[in-house]
Amino acid sequence: MSNAPNPAERGRFSSPRKTAAVLRLLRGEDLELLSRELGITAVTLLSWRDDFLAGGQAALKSRPTDDRDHEIARLRSEVGELTMDNELLLQRCRAERPFVPRRRRP
Repeated sequence: MSNAPNPAERGRFSSPRKTAAVLRLLRGEDLELLSRELGITAVTLLSWRDDFLAGGQAALKSRPTDDRDHEIARLRSEVGELTMDNELLLQRCRAERPFVPRRRRP
């Protein structure tokens, strides 16, 4: 039985097929042999591996969301609205009574 992929298996690789190939590579299978068996270049296989590891790394950096995230978003929105209100009030005050510095007394 040959290890070469049949013509139906060549072409575009689905995500599960890419994952299986990357896992085989990470388990220590030879890069050149695996790439030949799958009918893809070693560079493509290494690119899949790098993408796979980057995705895993990103997943480990993130934390699950909870109720605090919703409260933080609400408070940030409120701070933004208050900041805009303050800016508008400040502009209105400056338009009605422009700031004129007082003269110093001698």
